[in-house]
Amino acid sequence: MNRRRTAVAALALLALSGCSSEKADKAEAKPTASRADGARQAVDSYISALNARSATDLIRIGGVKDEAWSRREAAKILAAKGGRGWKVSNLDIEHDMGPTTGSAHLSATDRAGKAMTDTFTVTRDKGTWHLMVFSGQPHPPGKTPASTAQPTSSS
Repeated sequence: MNRRRTAVAALALLALSGCSSEKADKAEAKPTASRADGARQAVDSYISALNARSATDLIRIGGVKDEAWSRREAAKILAAKGGRGWKVSNLDIEHDMGPTTGSAHLSATDRAGKAMTDTFTVTRDKGTWHLMVFSGQPHPPGKTPASTAQPTSSS
């Protein structure tokens, strides 16, 4: 009788662990879709900001502060790509750097038929996805930017 109770308890534990595992798999699948959807929405918002020639929207999508430097850089981006009626022809998003960072590979065509391809880093900060389209962000006081120069020996 004691063996029967032990066997029933063991089967119940196995059944419960199988159910919770299935629920965990479903829960894990959902954020993956929302990550891709959120990053995709950020790219769509970027295209809309370009088409509308909106520096404010471009700054928001870039996840940077609305300051003089970001306004200048947004103006340069919009001068080069803004107001052209871009339509996305292909978009591939890979979360190759973790759940909150990835790559977006964009192909688009403007209303005149000119093609544009670009690759962005996409990041999620506090639940909002951003594209790294701004490169001139000033570094904080007291911090020196990373260098890509060849190291020199001190001997």
